[in-house]
Amino acid sequence: MQYRAIGVVRGTYRPSDPEQLTRGVIETEDGTAIEAVVLGRVLTLMRRHLDLAEPHLWVVYPRSRDEDQLHLQLVGVWEPSTLASETSPGASELEAADPASEAAVEPAGEPSGGDGDAVPEGDDYFSVRGELIYTRPESGDVVVKIRQLPRPDGSRPTPFKLQLKGEIPLESLRHFVALNLRRQGQVLQLESHEVIAPMPQRGNRGGKGRGSAAKGGGGGRGAAAAPGEAPRGDSPRAEGPRRNSSAVSRPSR
Repeated sequence: MQYRAIGVVRGTYRPSDPEQLTRGVIETEDGTAIEAVVLGRVLTLMRRHLDLAEPHLWVVYPRSRDEDQLHLQLVGVWEPSTLASETSPGASELEAADPASEAAVEPAGEPSGGDGDAVPEGDDYFSVRGELIYTRPESGDVVVKIRQLPRPDGSRPTPFKLQLKGEIPLESLRHFVALNLRRQGQVLQLESHEVIAPMPQRGNRGGKGRGSAAKGGGGGRGAAAAPGEAPRGDSPRAEGPRRNSSAVSRPSR
């Protein structure tokens, strides 16, 4: 019951202004140009260690700004071969370095075997967990609501909605769902899903059930769930041992 919206995209980042790297597009290998902004320590990483003329596997938070158009927030890069000598900030350090990112992502271990710069789930994989608020199986339209952790100043970010593609039965509406998705162009396409639990009714007496699902951030971790539901903690599973590398991360499944 932890909200999540995070993924990996391989491509070349092209800043709109070479002197200001915070905004630009990611040009992917399939020829798609996806709008992107850069958060936190990734800016330092870009300036000091990355060749922006080359493609990289970016760790991103997805957003839906316009219909059929994806928007990405860059929060890390998964490239142990380049960054193995760097010191990896922990989750709390990432939060402190960039409060605007609303959540931290955690460094993860190098996959076993094969290319050390690959992830087991493959390129363009996204993991999304949240409340299913719209599904239309006949057209393949899905909308999931994601709640975020309060910011360090105590303010509460407005929940955001992700527009996805896939078939989820109508009876799953108003349930907390876990989705495995794959980017196809500007669209996040459903590969598999799991219905976790029905969402608490907001009309319960005494306010019970309000906010029972764990509030998560832009992608990485969620806050505590209500008693009787999932305990507070990190993602259920993360493959491989942890290793140090600067601003390096990948999503848990």
